[in-house]
Parts: sequence; C-alpha cells; structure tokens
Amino acid sequence: MQKGMHTDTERCVRAVRSKDARFDGWFFTAVLTTGIYCRPSCPVVPPKPGNMVFHPSAAACQQAGFRACKRCRPDTSPGSPEWNQRADAVARAMRLIADGTVDREGVPGLAARLGYSTRQVERQLLAELGAGPLALARAQRAQTARLLIETTALPMTEIAFAAGFSSVRTFNDTVREVFALAPSALRARAPQRPPGSAGASGVPAPTGTPASLSLRLPFRTPLTPDNLFGHLAATAVPGVEEWRDGAYRRTLRLPHGHGFAALAPRPDHIACRLTLTDPRDLTVAISRCRRLLDLDADPVAVDDRLRADPVLAPLVAKAPGRRVPRTVDEAEFAVRAVLGQQVSTAAARTHAARLVAAYGEPVNDPDPDGGLTHLFPSPEALADLDPGTLALPRARRATLTTLVRALVDGDLRLGVGSDWPEARAKLLALPGFGPWTADVIAQRALGDPDAFLPTDLGIRRAARELGLPSTPAALTARAAAWRPWRAYAVQYLWATDSHPINVLPA
Repeated sequence: MQKGMHTDTERCVRAVRSKDARFDGWFFTAVLTTGIYCRPSCPVVPPKPGNMVFHPSAAACQQAGFRACKRCRPDTSPGSPEWNQRADAVARAMRLIADGTVDREGVPGLAARLGYSTRQVERQLLAELGAGPLALARAQRAQTARLLIETTALPMTEIAFAAGFSSVRTFNDTVREVFALAPSALRARAPQRPPGSAGASGVPAPTGTPASLSLRLPFRTPLTPDNLFGHLAATAVPGVEEWRDGAYRRTLRLPHGHGFAALAPRPDHIACRLTLTDPRDLTVAISRCRRLLDLDADPVAVDDRLRADPVLAPLVAKAPGRRVPRTVDEAEFAVRAVLGQQVSTAAARTHAARLVAAYGEPVNDPDPDGGLTHLFPSPEALADLDPGTLALPRARRATLTTLVRALVDGDLRLGVGSDWPEARAKLLALPGFGPWTADVIAQRALGDPDAFLPTDLGIRRAARELGLPSTPAALTARAAAWRPWRAYAVQYLWATDSHPINVLPA
C-alpha cells in the first residue's frame, strides 16, 4: 500500500469487494446512493462501483456530507499506518492531532509545533486528506463522544465537554450530522451490560471508579504479543508499571490530570481499561496506548518486506506480526535509555525505580486494581537532582543531567510531532550519546520504523547465530534490504534469544 491509495479507484474497488480488513483505515468508501461512508471490510453487500467514491479520511467523508455506517462503524477502524511510518509534515501533524494538540492549542499551536504557518498546514492537510486540521480534530471528537455515549453512564453535558466540544449544542449537532442519530438514540442502541460486569474489553470493571471505562483497541492482524508485552513487563519500573492478572498496567501523565491504563492481548483486539482523573483526557490516553503498542502498524507490509530475506523468512513465519514496543512519554523513555546504557535490564529497572522513589510524582488517587503509585518524574522534576545521589558512573551522571537540561530548556524536543532526523542529530550532539542510545530512542520513543541498532549486543549475537554479518558496518549494509522496516527486523532478531523481554508473562 502507498501514499494516496484512495486515488487508485480500481484497487479500492477490489479491496471493498473482497472485504479486506487490511485496508481499514487506509481509505474510506462513500456510497452516493445512501449517503453513508464505510470501511473497506463493511459486511454489507458492496455497492456498484459507479456508486462508490473514495476518501483518505473519515473527516473528508464528513466534510462531503456522508454519515458513518451503523454496521461497520468506520470511525473506529485502526488508524492509517502512514502517519506512523512517515516523517513529513503531514504525518507529524496527524500524530499531533491524534494527541489532542488542536483541541488544546488550536491550529496556531499545531502550526507552531511543526514550524509552519497555519496556512501552510491547512493547505497540506487539505491536499492530502481532503480536510483541514479543524475538521480532522472534529472527527476525532465525534469518535470520542460516541465511545463515551455507548460505554459510560455519564450525562450528555459531561460527555460533550469531555470529548472536547465547546458547547452542548455543537456536540448535539455534530453527533446528529456524523451518525444520523441524536446522542440519546446512540445510547439507546448500545448493548446494555449489567452493573459490575465485564466491560466491552473483557477486563473486569472495578467498582466505585466512575471515571473508568473498558474498550477494545483494534489492530490489523496478525499480531504476535510475546515480545510486545514481554518487553514492557520485563522492563517495568515498580510503582509506574506492572504486569498483573494478564495485563500490562501503568500510570499516565495526561494534559488534565493522570490516569491508569490496563492493556491485555486478545486474539482480535487489545482489551483496554482506562481510569482517568479527568475524562477530557480520554482521546489522548487512547492515542498514547495505541502508540505504545504500535497498533496502527501494517504487519503484512512489514512482514512481506522482511520475509524476502531468506535468513529472516523463518523468523517471520514462526511469529508473524511482531510490533515495536514504544512509549507513552518520550522524555521518560529518553531518561530510561540513559539509565540503561551498558547495564542489564534488571540494573536499568533498579536505577529507574530509585529515580521514581526520589523524584516521581505520587498519584493523588489510589490505584483501584494494583500497585501503581507514581508518575515517572518529569524533566522539570529532575532539573534539580543531585548527580552525587545517583549510583551511576560519573560520565553517565553527566549524560543524564545534560539530557534533562536540554529537555527543560527546550533545546531538545521529543514528542509525537518530532522531526526524526533533527531529533536524532540533537541527541547525538549531547555528551554520552552514541548511535545505540540515539537509535533506541528514535525507534521506541519517536516511532521511527527504520531505526536500526547494529551495535546492540543482542542484535550482533543473533546475527552471528543466523549467519548474518556481525560487525556493525557489514550488518548495516546487509540491512539496507529491510528498509524502511529495520526497527521491526530488530524485534525479530532480538526474539531469537531466550531473554524475558521475548516471553509473554504468565
């Protein structure tokens, strides 16, 4: 699949006729005779080709006057993989919109983060997506509103403001326009569950937590959860993260408060329970959980490229659909990457746990389900740390304090809208930052799908055992055939080891 697939009418028609779920999120089908839009895998009988037009986004369909299909619920399909695999301004803008930037800072704030004028941003998004930033953010608000309407008992007024609408009237008008139903009718159509039963995600609902809700996070199949959840569980920092009752759980620092997330793998979705101190953070929390688990990836495209290498082909066949475990907080991961330089996984956890105990922010409300007690310390909280209190070599203390200072001063910006090459160059300019540290941050924090780790000891060991070149230069040359998916190749290579990061916890 490629950029601008919605312009390839013949290919889109074939995808709709075959009801291929792989294409969900890549484009949307608007039906001229019914006035509705669908995902490609919609279970209804496909319309005649002459009655179909294709759009690159749900927002573009809504802009053109089409309503969301009640059968296939196209607004809940996985996000387009394009926004996580591209590094251009449009992709960065889409990642920022998903993280709620337009709702919090408006279009001027989005443009400032991208380094463009508002007119340039609007023009680029309109040209590629058929909708500007306000329309894209509006479509996202509509999706959040429906989720809250169907899965919570919150009053409609609270839902309106939690979803990001400026008024109840705008909320009512948008829901009617997008879904052809009033908010009360949407709630009446939703499946009813008895109080205290499992939520939509299958995660048991805790009692006494009105700000909690369960949902399903969709993804494109296949998905191998072993290394994804194994990595997160094996590196979990006590108080901030844990593996409990078959779910990875962690605290979240969010724009309006904090939250707890519980994520558990299921055959066709990720079961997600979110407990938030402020429901306005729902959209951002969902976006960050999806990003953490790399759920908008296109595993078929990744695996097709990697299995073309005869050495990687057996690894892909054994466990297709590996994802890259990422992060919910880019600055947090950068700090943890420095703490993990040249030490074992267990030692890195110990260093991080000490940092959390000394500088982490205690959560105000108790964890309803487990032992989560702190938010990982922000760069601002670490700005005044005494390097002498860290049980680290002197050089690594200097690396950590320099990183923190760069983050606090704004000289280094790590976030969903980061320019990958620029951020990597700035990381490498910091003392104590070599290619391994910069690339592991690029891979897991910034989301660069092509970030490669040829100097990693685990990668070099796997390369030797598989008969690949084991020196960094030679391995990098061989890995050119894996581009632009070298970060995924790293996961397959790491998985040849019996390390706990590769094992789904019991």
